[in-house]
Amino acid sequence: MLIQGKNRPPKMADIARLAGVHTSTVSRALAGSSLVEKSMREKILKIARTNGYTVNSTARSLRLQRTQSISVVFPLGHEVAQPLTDPFFVQMIGHLADEITQRGYGLFLQKVVPPMEDWLTNLIGSKRSDGIIVIGQSTEHEAMETVAGRYKPLVVWGGQIERQSYCTVGSDNVAGARLATEHLLSLGRRQVVFLGDTKVPELRLRYKGYSQAIANGPRGTAPKRNIPTHMTADQAFDAMTSFLAKGDKFDGVVCATDVIAMSAIRAIAAAGKRVPQDISVVGYDDLTVAAHTNPPLTTVRQNIATGARHLVDLLFRRMDDEPTESITMAPELIIRESSCMPPRK
Repeated sequence: MLIQGKNRPPKMADIARLAGVHTSTVSRALAGSSLVEKSMREKILKIARTNGYTVNSTARSLRLQRTQSISVVFPLGHEVAQPLTDPFFVQMIGHLADEITQRGYGLFLQKVVPPMEDWLTNLIGSKRSDGIIVIGQSTEHEAMETVAGRYKPLVVWGGQIERQSYCTVGSDNVAGARLATEHLLSLGRRQVVFLGDTKVPELRLRYKGYSQAIANGPRGTAPKRNIPTHMTADQAFDAMTSFLAKGDKFDGVVCATDVIAMSAIRAIAAAGKRVPQDISVVGYDDLTVAAHTNPPLTTVRQNIATGARHLVDLLFRRMDDEPTESITMAPELIIRESSCMPPRK
């Protein structure tokens, strides 16, 4: 459908007339609002493209008092040295960028490290974005609880904590780590350790799942053991190397993340042991690189692309003042070559 005899740029009212809707519906559709049905959004977008209509972002932002940008924030109170080039962060940022830009918004990316007093309150007060996605709870659960009641457009990637009022998206961390541990036990591994930082909410939930599986393990299962480590590759390598040097017996490692698992494999190989023959290793995340390690990594998949889509969808619904619930995704065990039956004695 074309605007007949037009000698001026098309206006939103023209698009609304051709689509047979109110201009407010056109405005929402062009902004990607979920309040407009998908079929109608597609119809309006097609009419707009056909007639060469472009959104005046500056005028629209002033009219709606919106910035047309979303803040994506990485609070790293627990891990100052963790870079944004961390494979998990890179994968998450990529999927978030795809989802956000498809809705006509830009990203404001921020890494927050100590001192962290009032970082979230200050970010909200700056009004530099229309909503905030926080990646990881880190040490900042209380900060998010403080603002949750008065600032609605906030969604967090993380674990579901008891009596939590802010909206989260994440995998069932307890179930995922339990799957990983039960997998190693089913292979005959009886001395399985956990490698990770249990002070971080998500990883503490994973340690809980590991502990449950150990407590319910078959006869001969050794008690639970945690090897504390930071989340960076070098520090995880050092932690695994130090534990190996102590000489404690173990034949399986449940790692809190894939990055930690890859470092564990390097440390085990450097100590002259074999993965998976001597020690089986399982990670958590199923990053793209996990299938290409040596050996390929058995891991727990939390679908990062789906998670990013949920984060953005929930945020835009909350920006439109819709009620939302947290989303917990089911984990999936991906078995590759880093885990196998122990050799016969």
